[in-house]
Amino acid sequence: MSFPLLLQCRLALIAAALLAAGALLPPQARAADAAAPSSAASAPMTAATLDGRIQDVKGDVIKLNRDLLVLEEELLFPANTQVALFVSMDVGKMFELDSVQIRLDDKMVSSYLYTPAEVAALHRGGVQRIYLGNLRTGEHELVAFFTGKGPHERDYKRGATVKFDKGSDPKYIELRIKDAMGKLQPEFDVKVWQ
Repeated sequence: MSFPLLLQCRLALIAAALLAAGALLPPQARAADAAAPSSAASAPMTAATLDGRIQDVKGDVIKLNRDLLVLEEELLFPANTQVALFVSMDVGKMFELDSVQIRLDDKMVSSYLYTPAEVAALHRGGVQRIYLGNLRTGEHELVAFFTGKGPHERDYKRGATVKFDKGSDPKYIELRIKDAMGKLQPEFDVKVWQ
């Protein structure tokens, strides 16, 4: 199922939910409501029930949207072909991260420039999902290039490479930046989660 078709299905379901709740009335019903006499006593009661129905529809639409997003992700990234790449950082006093570039099987799949706030979040233990995609089963090679400022404020560009075997299960790979205090250099490590 293609993405535009999923979007059309989502919009059709939302419109159907609004129509069922009466929030979206056909033109004939709107004309009949405008022509009907209204009494002052029934107006507050009608507005209150209409507000309640609209709130119920909003809740239903939110639930439908969540379910459709989950379905969309399952269709676009099935578990047997899914690969997810994450970036994490240790203390990071030896390296100020500027950007990361990811190549899978000699094809550029992701490139990201970091803001100071994002780097600070990584220092506090945050993990960023930098790529989510599909891979066929078999052997693959991942190459990650890290660019930033190294020790003594020098420009620093290093790479990390790992070969991994993609089976029928989803594959999760973490790109870790750590300080090697013994060498006074940053280390770039790739961990394949089992």
